[in-house]
Amino acid sequence: MEIRTYLRILKRWWWIPIGLTALTLVFSLITLKPWQPRPPTYVMGMSFSVGVRPQQLPDEFTYDGYYTALSSEYLIDDFSEIVKGSEFAAAVSRHLANEGSQVAPGQIQGSTQTGKRHRILNVAIYDADPERLQKIADAVAVTMTEDADEFMPRLLEDQGEVYLINKGDVTPIGPSLKQRLDLPLRLTLALLAGMGLAFFMEYLTPRVQTRKDLETMGVPVLAEIPR
Repeated sequence: MEIRTYLRILKRWWWIPIGLTALTLVFSLITLKPWQPRPPTYVMGMSFSVGVRPQQLPDEFTYDGYYTALSSEYLIDDFSEIVKGSEFAAAVSRHLANEGSQVAPGQIQGSTQTGKRHRILNVAIYDADPERLQKIADAVAVTMTEDADEFMPRLLEDQGEVYLINKGDVTPIGPSLKQRLDLPLRLTLALLAGMGLAFFMEYLTPRVQTRKDLETMGVPVLAEIPR
């Protein structure tokens, strides 16, 4: 099928993609309300390291602390998953409750992200309330540095410890890329869906539109009356 044929089909059924895009625009404006200012979101970042004391074995070679450093690196990998888990979020929630703040573990888990760089664990916490964010960050730091052995008792109870090496400030952040592209993506998908629906309607329509339709069916065309 030539490109001109596609264009003729879209010209014939233009009201389908245009109408679907217009309906999507109206619905999106009602639900998203992009003209209203969005509440700000805040973030605080912290960095942690894990130290493991080397075993003191008299008269034995301990590889100059190589396995101690390797254990610390493995622990960072493990803690990057532990911090994102429900048990860690519940422990943070308990610390907050002891301080008089009630924050659900699910909210803590959903607003916490982790990352690793150069054997350092980075934790980022997001919240709409800067004061609550500060309290959550303090509780996360206490849970990491004082209760780490609850999550890794075999390695941390006697010979390991988690250290807070950096704590950032509460910083406001703008709308995310998803929020900025939400409306354009909706309209683009609606337009593409409308175009697909137009081609489908053309396929289902039994009417003869052009002489090529007759020639495809093997019917000879003697003449054509132009518009």
